[in-house]
Amino acid sequence: MMKNIYLLLAAVLVIVGMLGFVMPSPVLGMFEVNTLHNIVHLTTGAITLVATMRGLGVMRTLGRIFGIGYLAVAIVGFVHADLFGLMHVNLADNLLHSALAALFVYVGFLGPPW
Repeated sequence: MMKNIYLLLAAVLVIVGMLGFVMPSPVLGMFEVNTLHNIVHLTTGAITLVATMRGLGVMRTLGRIFGIGYLAVAIVGFVHADLFGLMHVNLADNLLHSALAALFVYVGFLGPPW
């Protein structure tokens, strides 16, 4: 079950990252992106995919790290729309980052030991 959640998270992150390079911003008419934003999504998606092959311990650790990281990005994004000059985010980005944080926190800290 956890592996399926991680595969879904990896797919979403990689697809959003790739779309950012081929579609104009805002992607899908909703998500503000730039090159750094796309690279972050592609990188975290790839790391998430690798974690699925490394086992439960790695997936839990990654869930904790990415959960806290995406939560921090979401909180900062709600306060500073330019993430301190690194990339512009909007409400859709902040909601996506919040959802990613919730899923990663769940599997990292709260999920059953699948």
